[in-house]
Parts: sequence; structure tokens; C-alpha cells
Amino acid sequence: MTAKLAYDVVVIGAGPAGIAAATTAAKHGMSVLMLDEWTKPGGQIYRNIGGSSSKLRRVLGSDYERGDELLRGLAATKIEYRPQSTVWSLGKDGSVNFLSNGASHVAQGQRIVVATGAQERPFPLEGWDIPGVMTVGAAQTLLKSSGMVAKRAALIGSGPLLWLLADQYCRAGHPPVAIVETTSGRRLRSAIPALPRFLSSPYALKGLRLLWRVKRSVPVYTRAERVKIVDEQGSFRIFFDQGNKKLSILAEHAFLHLGVMPQINLPNALGCKLTWNDYQRCWDVLVDTWGRTSLDNIFMAGDGVSIGGAEIAHARGVLAGLACARDLARIDGCDLDLAAIVPRRTITNYSRGRTFLDRLYRPETSFLVGTPNATACRCEDISVGQIQIACSELRPAGANQMKAFLRCGMGPCQGRFCGSTVAAIAAAQTGATDESGMDPYRHRFPIKPVTVGDLSAGEYSPSEKNAVARA
Repeated sequence: MTAKLAYDVVVIGAGPAGIAAATTAAKHGMSVLMLDEWTKPGGQIYRNIGGSSSKLRRVLGSDYERGDELLRGLAATKIEYRPQSTVWSLGKDGSVNFLSNGASHVAQGQRIVVATGAQERPFPLEGWDIPGVMTVGAAQTLLKSSGMVAKRAALIGSGPLLWLLADQYCRAGHPPVAIVETTSGRRLRSAIPALPRFLSSPYALKGLRLLWRVKRSVPVYTRAERVKIVDEQGSFRIFFDQGNKKLSILAEHAFLHLGVMPQINLPNALGCKLTWNDYQRCWDVLVDTWGRTSLDNIFMAGDGVSIGGAEIAHARGVLAGLACARDLARIDGCDLDLAAIVPRRTITNYSRGRTFLDRLYRPETSFLVGTPNATACRCEDISVGQIQIACSELRPAGANQMKAFLRCGMGPCQGRFCGSTVAAIAAAQTGATDESGMDPYRHRFPIKPVTVGDLSAGEYSPSEKNAVARA
């Protein structure tokens, strides 16, 4: 471990929320370190914004180009930005352990802002682990980072991101061969009461135009159930039911999406309090209106708080940065309230459409649980059926106890890719309607794989060397 680097604020994540928090803090005279795993700032939404061609920008749409303003703001401030840095541990005292340039380092922040964004929800249908089957998010990463478009792709699942990728593929001249949409009629009926507020939101016109463009070019199979993917000589045969009809389509690529949920691994491991989000059917970190968690020096910003989109993420980042400035006496209460007016107005404006979207795309239990033959835990190669049998025979108290029975959640990913699936299976076996009664996996540091070589490559302070020698 290297000697500690001291900062007023350490920001983890360089998406809209992280950049907003970092630049806001820096503008108020604070020293800021911003850590990010990727090579360039922008997060998933603005990935490769600094290196994308004009042709690719036309494919990605005008919303993508808003990232330019973020990068200009970042360049205009004195922020220490460290790309390709993986945070593997946080301390309640504000210490941040991270890997960078092949060695482990530790920074100390008076305030920490966690802006690690969202992750795609696992979609454990049969065949989802066949080589070549990917998530919609992975397909969009390839599109943004290298301009790669998959030909004759089938998009399976539900959620705004699925439709956005379909639109971008259409713009690129390679419309998907089909969209297998899994949103049920029940979800549409539950969302209708929230439709008037959605129609008055900034999402409405944009979303309706997008749907119209996609449906002109792509066959859409709605209300699909019992989806299965089979490898067919290098291509993929997707089987599914639509009402009483049994259908199948052939595609060269298969991309899955069941929505996104906050990435809460770091605050969960640190011991921040969590709260159940019934609309989005996931656990959120409990925060106040500034993003402060149950630990006074730890803040959350962006989609890591709850899913809201890029505009809300940016506004939450500004609020977290302002709160850090107030804590460290860089802004008084009156100026703080004035500076918070615009981001709070943004959150109110863009939140009007969220209830409709959250109700419409709330994932169904059948897709969260998956089918018995589907792999639930990829690290330990454990199927949905094995977990169902263990739940029936051993009756675990929750998802965490399943670790002792089957080791699911004990692989390198620490349950990032199976935690919600195991909880959904355990809840379904007890007859519960959701996972609110199942505590999420208790994550432990290191939150990401770290080797002894990574640790030994660090430059040690004299006191650290003496401590090792005495031991």
C-alpha cells in the first residue's frame, strides 16, 4: 500500500453524476480526486464521447452529444483524474483503496462520493450463458467504443435501453431481425394511471418517436413468455410463446435486457443502510435529498441512488458536490440553497415520467427466477433448479444462507451477477410476491478481485515496512 494521498473529496466514477460532483466540488475550491475504471470519462451513457466520429454520433443521437459539455467542464477544473483505477475497498474513515498502473494505492478523502452508476439485471433464461449471447448494454458498449454493429441481431427482453439500441441499430443501417418483447399486459394496465404525468415529461415525445421509428423497421413480438435460446450451428434460435402460439426466430446475435438496477456493492460492503424500491424491484442505498448515506461522510450520486437517467444523475451529482462544499465550509447555507434550485428543478422535471416507466417495465417474477435448466450463478456453475431444490429441502433464511449450501455468490463476482436471481428464487419458493423480505448479499472487501502481486507492487511507507518487519 502506498502512503495515503489526502483530498477534500474523492469521487468514484466518471459518468454524468461523478463528473458533476467532482466539478462542483472543485469550483468551490476543494481538492478532488476522481477515480474511474474506464480509459476515458463519460460513463456508460457518454462512453467514448471524446473519441467518437461524426458518423457514429449521428447513429447515437443528439442525447449522446450532451456529453461534450460535461467533458469541457471537467477540463476547465483542477481535478486529479485517474482513469483505469479500480476501487476495491472503502473505509468508514474515508480511506479509498484502489488499483492503478499495476499497483495498489490508498487515498484519503474528507468526503467520498460514490457514483458507480447502474448494472444490468440478470436475465437467467435457458441459453443466456451460450458463448456469443450478450446483454444489450454490452452491445451498446461495443457500438460506442468501436462503432461495431451486430448484423441480424435479435433483442430480447424489456426496458428503454432495449428500444434505444434498436433505434441506434436502425440508424446504423442494420435493424435488428426482431424484438422479442417480454413486457406483459398486466404491466401496461398498472402503468396507465401514471400515463398523464408521463405525457407531460421530457421523455414522452422523444420516447414515442423512438418507438414509432423502430416499429416501422423491425418486427416486434409483444408479450413473449417462456423464452429459450438454442445454439444452431453458430447462429441462435430463439423459442418463445406468444399467447397460444409457439414461435421461433433465427438470428446471428442475441442480446438480452431486463432493465437496470443500482450498483450498490461498495456502499453495501461499507455498511450503508439500504431501502427496498418496490417500483424498480431492487435495493437502493438510503440517502437524504443531498445524496448523503447513513454514514455522514459518504454520499451516493446518479443511478447508484436509484434509476433516473442521465439528467437526474447529473443533478444528483451537483447536489452531492454542493453538500460536500457545505460540510467543509466552502459555501454558506443561503448560497447552498440558491445553488440547489436548478438541480432540484431538473430532478422534479425528469421524475414526472419515471413512475410510468418503472411500472411498465417492472420485471416479472418468471423472468427474474428463470427456468430450472438455466444457469443462475455463472462463477460456481449452479442452475436455477439446484437453488429451487435447496430452498425446498433446506429452507434457508435468505439469499445469504444459500452461500453455505451451494456457494452461489461466493465466486469472483461476489454475487454481482447472481444476487438478485438467488433472492428472487428464494422469495418465490416461500410464496412472497417480491424480494423485499430477502436481505441482499452482504458484500465484503475486496469488492473486486485483487492479487497479492497487486498489493506487493505498491510503494510502502516506512511505517508500513516497520509494521511488516515487526509482524
